[in-house]
Amino acid sequence: MPKTPALNFPQDLLDAQAALHETRAGYEEYAKTLPWSAEPMPGWESDKQLHSNYISAKPDSPGYTEEQAAEVARFRARLLELSITVSTHPFWDSVDVGDRVKARMALKHAHEPAEA
Repeated sequence: MPKTPALNFPQDLLDAQAALHETRAGYEEYAKTLPWSAEPMPGWESDKQLHSNYISAKPDSPGYTEEQAAEVARFRARLLELSITVSTHPFWDSVDVGDRVKARMALKHAHEPAEA
């Protein structure tokens, strides 16, 4: 597979992309600690799945506390802010339209160590 030519991403764009990665990872980790439903909901159990012994089930969900809902809202607002910063950065105007997808993918992986 041909390599995308090295791009000289501006530092503020690299920083915004790194912050986006970190914030998304933080949100995903935080979400694992939350109840399965934001609103209080009764639990359920499904019938056994055909050709397996798997039975899908969820316990009762107490819903999110006010603090949890506020933290989710904070994460989402920050993710939106960073996504807008990255996607509307003036750098993209300097990249040919046909190369922008490849450049965007390169930016998403710019934080990874280079292969030897």
